[in-house]
Amino acid sequence: MRLASPEVWQDQKTSQVLQQKKKRLEKDIQFFKQILGQKEELEVLMELAAEGESVEAETEAGIGRLDKTLQEAELRALFYDEDDPRNAILTIHPGAGGTESQDWSQMLLRMYLRYAERKGFKVEILDQQPGDEAGLKSATVRIEGDYAFGNLSQETGVHRLVRISPFDAAKRRHTSFSAVFVYPEVDEDIEININPDDIRIDTYRSGGKGGQHVNTTDSAVRITHIPTGIVVQCQNERSQHKNKASAMKVLKARLYELEQRNKRVKIDALEDAKSDIAWGNQIRSYVLHPYRMIKDMRTRVETGDTDKVLDGDLDEFIRAALILRKKPAAAAK
Repeated sequence: MRLASPEVWQDQKTSQVLQQKKKRLEKDIQFFKQILGQKEELEVLMELAAEGESVEAETEAGIGRLDKTLQEAELRALFYDEDDPRNAILTIHPGAGGTESQDWSQMLLRMYLRYAERKGFKVEILDQQPGDEAGLKSATVRIEGDYAFGNLSQETGVHRLVRISPFDAAKRRHTSFSAVFVYPEVDEDIEININPDDIRIDTYRSGGKGGQHVNTTDSAVRITHIPTGIVVQCQNERSQHKNKASAMKVLKARLYELEQRNKRVKIDALEDAKSDIAWGNQIRSYVLHPYRMIKDMRTRVETGDTDKVLDGDLDEFIRAALILRKKPAAAAK
């Protein structure tokens, strides 16, 4: 109703916030109508079956569609935080393990890109620093879609890999660590004021694998927020202006996440993970040798189908983590 008021449209920021909320509510209503439509379709098929019609194949397909939609509805019911519907900023950093961990970071990046593809999310790689020999020194990705942050928020933490090293001529088993951090993207409805005197902006030449695509200008941007020590960078675009805008978006997301943490007045395990990306801090272990098993240390969910998970099928792990998150929230109420 507020959008019908002429006064609202005179305030661009307020109107944008309300339009975003309206769009989100319309999507929720459409999703509910989708469930009702699939239910009614099955009821019609059941009536036809009762009359002797052969609709077994159609009924089985309809049940499969409704089951998938209901699973999605159950997942949405786990979202309660105001940031859950937002887009996500995901970063990956290798820890102890050298080239091994850098290669593991590359594998994690692929896993999350495949996950985003499965969910129909839009992905934009904002920054990607190649490793010295293989893999990644760091990566920053923007993931856009309904409840992108809600889905990925529980992936924050240290991920541990055990495998026979492809970089070891003696074929010995190695343990590698990489840290994943996920932040909600800050929209226009949130004010994050950054004092220009509190940031240092450096430009440098974008890295790459060589050839004609190497950028010959200092278009890459690194921004340091001096009071907090947060450093963000972006080199994906050829334009320095675009890279600066993307880097500022990441900085705002990280400052917002920091502000939210401080507001809740709780000890954040994320800080401990940042200080030591190694033994004892992992949230999930991916063992590829001497047996194959992926196990979440928080929820105890595990699977032997390691290839499926590394190809982006994270739904079971994410659902269990969201259920675990909701338990203390429900108890607090």
